Amino acid sequence: MKYAVALVTVLAVAIGVAGFVYGGADDSPGLQLLSGLIVIGAVALGVRTARRSR
Repeated sequence: MKYAVALVTVLAVAIGVAGFVYGGADDSPGLQLLSGLIVIGAVALGVRTARRSR
């Protein structure tokens, strides 16, 4: 189960970063905001999972 959450976290961060870059190129502040929230949420999920597994 830990590996699935880690995989989802890495995938969400990658999608968030790609969205942030695309939003910057397209001059879309809304896309950048949503992408930033996706990255922050994925990192929080990863940290929570890592702290619970110890």
